[in-house]
Amino acid sequence: MVVAVLGTGIIGAPVARNLAGAGLEVRAHNRTRERAQPLAEHGVTVAGSAQEAVEGADVVVTLLSDGAAVEAATDGLAFPEGAVWAQMSTVGIEATERLLARAAEAGVAFVDAPVLGTKAPAEQGKLIVIASGPAEARERCAPVFDAVGARTVALGDEPGASTRMKLVLNTWLLALVEGLAESVALAEGLGVDPAAFLEIIDGGPLGPPYAKMKGTMMIERSYEPSFSLALAAKDARLALDAAAAAGLELPALRAIRAQLEAAVEQGHGDADMAAAVEASRPG
Repeated sequence: MVVAVLGTGIIGAPVARNLAGAGLEVRAHNRTRERAQPLAEHGVTVAGSAQEAVEGADVVVTLLSDGAAVEAATDGLAFPEGAVWAQMSTVGIEATERLLARAAEAGVAFVDAPVLGTKAPAEQGKLIVIASGPAEARERCAPVFDAVGARTVALGDEPGASTRMKLVLNTWLLALVEGLAESVALAEGLGVDPAAFLEIIDGGPLGPPYAKMKGTMMIERSYEPSFSLALAAKDARLALDAAAAAGLELPALRAIRAQLEAAVEQGHGDADMAAAVEASRPG
């Protein structure tokens, strides 16, 4: 199987490595070639253009930051006959609908397959793939999904179902991160040890492993990015857009978005989303 990977950022690069490690022929392209070049050491062919990457591909994977980036990467792209487009970025409902229309115009089967997970799960091949689209197309993507994910959750034949579920999952995740950030900031403000807070909840129903990991980053002010704060703010905007289109008002998510964007404005956009805590700390 030949797989083209368009986008070699924090998630895309380890995905390409894991695909090559599974014995698939992988061609990768990134707008900034220097970010893709290290993949050559892992048996990945680094292509000079998106079109060069997709030539002869059985599956074309897009793993980019947002809908605009996916649209730019696939603008004018001639997909190989019989290929499947596995759109694995988180782009929201409106962008997914535009990409579906682009796939139909290009005559390529489209699988909506955003992934749940950050840098470490991507490197370990333990992402969760949430896939929807025609059953035959999903089946053809199975070797790709198996190589990069711990499991694949199938949500039926309707592309777009996965994107909607990813927005729900992101809403929960962002609420967890912001609640953790405010708890750490409150502990600091009240003069109690935030590390003791994490120790008390660790291992019980109130303390998922994710809380210990992100909470430690917040306490240590160590924000090596596994998923950037700017992308987290983008995900909050996408979920709010979807809620508004559904006639819903989500005040907590609106407040979370404001806090995330405040931390971005403080200069933490490229840091890990754990840097959300900085918006709650005294200036």
